[in-house]
Amino acid sequence: MSIGHTLLGLLESGPRHGYDLKRTFDEKFGHDRPLHYGQVYSTMSRLLKNGLVEVDGVESGGGPERKRYAITDAGITDVATWLARPEKPEPYLQSTLYTKVVLAMLTGRDAGDVLDAQRSEHLRLMRVLTDRKRRGDLADQLICDHALFHLEADLRWLELTAARLGRLREVVAP
Repeated sequence: MSIGHTLLGLLESGPRHGYDLKRTFDEKFGHDRPLHYGQVYSTMSRLLKNGLVEVDGVESGGGPERKRYAITDAGITDVATWLARPEKPEPYLQSTLYTKVVLAMLTGRDAGDVLDAQRSEHLRLMRVLTDRKRRGDLADQLICDHALFHLEADLRWLELTAARLGRLREVVAP
């Protein structure tokens, strides 16, 4: 996820302080991985340097000064370009799980045990996500569906690999 583009997009609805940007980001996108304040302010500093945001005002109170940021026309164009560009699909060609299966074979361990343990972990996480989806709002439901579909694809790969372990062993560890 591009934090900079996400923060720029949030600024399109109007100027905000860094604290408000963090809070809104965490509510909308950061359920499982909230932003650190330092990340917000370093990102805003970079966006300011690149001319994508400007300081719309500075408020002083009992604590440090609070800058209010606004998106520039260049920032709006940058967000529009980012939104229009499709994300590169992640093919997982360098899968850690595949590496573990092959290394288990090469070291004389049971690759089926590796696959079984992974299957159990996938199913456990799928139960957690299904429960979260059941209790969540529409945004949570969509995020959980995305994760569940990926886990289902992984499970299909686990089953296919388990069915081919004999052939893989002949190729990997003759």
